[in-house]
Amino acid sequence: MGFEFAETMSGTVEWDAEPGKTHPFRFEVRAHAPSTREHFATGKANLRGLVYCPPRADGADAEGVITIRPLGQRIIRYEISFLADDGKRYELVGQKDISWRRPLQTFTTLPAEIIDEDHRRVATCLTRFDYRNDWWSFLRSFRPA
Repeated sequence: MGFEFAETMSGTVEWDAEPGKTHPFRFEVRAHAPSTREHFATGKANLRGLVYCPPRADGADAEGVITIRPLGQRIIRYEISFLADDGKRYELVGQKDISWRRPLQTFTTLPAEIIDEDHRRVATCLTRFDYRNDWWSFLRSFRPA
């Protein structure tokens, strides 16, 4: 038996081609680990959802992997690819570096980069989990899979 949960992270994106200009950014994903045993061995779960990344994507289908290792490696890493409205594929790559001295900040803040098909950085993002408004729905989304 595995598990699943839903998460929304939102913040801003700054495209390298437009330095200093930020746009709202958000992704909504559902994580799914088909086997708890496999998840605990690898720390990985599959992601599916949507990316809102103006002006490149407005609700683009997204898929990827989340690595959840808050104890051993003290990380939560996201790798989410999406096909933008311009037909190009991008990947959001970000990592929460967990500090047990600042758990609220480090579990809820995700600095990330968006890379293009040639593996070049094209944007930076700073997203946060809105624990005040989304904590209860996040907890309720956990279920066996």
